[in-house]
Amino acid sequence: QVQLVESGGGLVQAGGSLRLSCAASERTWPTYAMGWFRQAPGKEREFLAAISWNGRSADYADSVKGRFAISRDNAKNTVYLQMNSLKPEDTAVYYCVVDYSIATINPNPRYWGQGTQVTVSS
Repeated sequence: QVQLVESGGGLVQAGGSLRLSCAASERTWPTYAMGWFRQAPGKEREFLAAISWNGRSADYADSVKGRFAISRDNAKNTVYLQMNSLKPEDTAVYYCVVDYSIATINPNPRYWGQGTQVTVSS
């Protein structure tokens, strides 16, 4: 069982930046793909980004491409989501996810974190 703990959420003004972190507990984690989803009130969960186990491949949703960047540090069992130029419509609960590969992580990843709230004020 992979346990995921997100951190770094909070309140930020429009145009600002936040960096989310997700620490994984599983020793075999470095061989998994990692990613991020979000869910805004009244909306479906939305895929944002994913990164391969070795960090060489990444995939982004069009809605965040050019503003968000995913990265990972396998030595720390941690994946990051750098979010820049934040907009009020980015307000949501952000979830860290894990799956076997970047090809299968969207739309139904195997493991989910508990989520962290991001609120962008106008």
